[in-house]
Amino acid sequence: MDQRAIILVVDDTPVNLQLCKGLLDGIFDVRLAKSGKMALDAVKKLQPDVILLDIEMPDMSGLEVKTEMNKNPDFKEIPVIFVTSHATEQLVVKAVEHGAADYVVKPFDANVLRTKIQNVLKVKC
Repeated sequence: MDQRAIILVVDDTPVNLQLCKGLLDGIFDVRLAKSGKMALDAVKKLQPDVILLDIEMPDMSGLEVKTEMNKNPDFKEIPVIFVTSHATEQLVVKAVEHGAADYVVKPFDANVLRTKIQNVLKVKC
């Protein structure tokens, strides 16, 4: 039986999805969503252990996705690591205000990403 943590990766750029899958697959059970709407549907079905959530997406931003998750007590506590290529102080503050467990700046180092996910999982347990 597979007991690996489920990591939902949400990004509107297919290359970023595949990069994350390649970096994390084998360590975690990696699932992908290419939009905010798909992410919310996946959260309902999968109840992931951690979500890597791109902040800047066209249909629904990562912050909007987290806002919707926060409205549901079943999803509010799922840890979200926001992923962004623009780590301005204001954006980081917004991410924290929305309940971010952590954030990662693109391009990111694979070891840093894995370590941040492991740290979030330790806190969750």
